[in-house]
Amino acid sequence: MLLGVTAYLIGSIPTAYLMGRLVKGVDIRERGSGNVGATNVMRVLGTGPGLVTLAIDILKGFVVVRWAVPAFFAGDSRFALWQIFSCVAVIAGHNWMIFLKMKGGKGVATTAGAFLAMAPVASLSAIAVWGIVVAVTRYVSLGSIIAGVSLPIFIWLTGRPACFLWFSSLLTIALVLKHRANIQRLLAGTERKIGEREAL
Repeated sequence: MLLGVTAYLIGSIPTAYLMGRLVKGVDIRERGSGNVGATNVMRVLGTGPGLVTLAIDILKGFVVVRWAVPAFFAGDSRFALWQIFSCVAVIAGHNWMIFLKMKGGKGVATTAGAFLAMAPVASLSAIAVWGIVVAVTRYVSLGSIIAGVSLPIFIWLTGRPACFLWFSSLLTIALVLKHRANIQRLLAGTERKIGEREAL
């Protein structure tokens, strides 16, 4: 229980919101796409603040799985399951932030951080896929969706525990559902590309 609360609260740190307030004195929820995530920060505030937000959101997931879980359950035979539990809690915290009246981001960066701790090779491979797709298309959302779909494949190829494979598959489904609006804009040709700024 304590692990879940700790992970949720770490996930709930509203990085994008705080960045908007600190850098430009704006509420990121009222700018750009309204999403409380690194992509919207980049769109509204610029590349620098966006990358800092991205790094912190990744770190939230990584810290929980890499350090919080061993602090509570080192040596436990169900260690992998506790990693999954903490991953769910930190992503839930990011997606439904208690400090922002349960509004949050889409959880891509925080999920990436958690899986970097759980399955580093598979995660780095998926991140590479994200980078290639974004570099070629300049669509962060498309990169996130394709990278998410590739993650279970890489987990299977690298021989990680079966519970990681099933969990990553469920997260991929949730990721696609969370990006429904982005998919509609991609199909309509109205999705913003990386580097496109909103006038403040």
